[in-house]
Amino acid sequence: MDRRENAPEESGFIKDLKTKEVEYDDKVEYKGKTYRVPYKMIKEVVFSNLDPEELKDIEHSARLQYRLLLLDSVVRAKVEFIWKKITVTYNPPEANNRKEKISQHQLVEFLAKEGVNVSPAHVAERDLDYFEEIYKYQFEPATIREHAPYGYSREEWKKMKPEWEKKQKEMIESKYSKFRNWQNTYLETHPDLAKEYNYLPAPKKQSLIDRIKGKGKKGDKEKGFWFHGF
Repeated sequence: MDRRENAPEESGFIKDLKTKEVEYDDKVEYKGKTYRVPYKMIKEVVFSNLDPEELKDIEHSARLQYRLLLLDSVVRAKVEFIWKKITVTYNPPEANNRKEKISQHQLVEFLAKEGVNVSPAHVAERDLDYFEEIYKYQFEPATIREHAPYGYSREEWKKMKPEWEKKQKEMIESKYSKFRNWQNTYLETHPDLAKEYNYLPAPKKQSLIDRIKGKGKKGDKEKGFWFHGF
């Protein structure tokens, strides 16, 4: 129990926990796998058409964005000085999770303390699926963010991509083959190192002249093949 005189105020979730049982399932099933996520449905609010005199400059906007991100209940925050717009993804009081929460009204009050007043007519809010729109975007393969190279349309890139991938694969295989050849040559010239790595050199192919002369044959080292002239 916190006995400090200036003890911080408890979150709404902790208060509910003391009065009633709060259940929260933090697991999500996706493609046969189970993921544990801190949020499920949260909120995203956009405050637009802000007063240019209140968003004073880029430095002031950057500091404001940083202070928003310091709030435990804010997941993401973006202050756009040029467009006079603030976008905040936050954990609302009605969300079913164990994290700190904040309401839109509290966000407006926080911005007012920072010198930025929001007009209710220029507020747009929507529900946001944390797993679908944030978690998967960050942790799934980068193909979900794929875009066409500069100067090409998506349709042109779709036609070019298979050939490009083929050339990339051939280039990688060629580089690896060259590296392996260099590695083998190095080990052949360093027997001690080859022994340490259990490297056995592949038998060298005999040239045509060596095969004609019979070199390399067991029991026939001195005897070669002779052409008989007239």
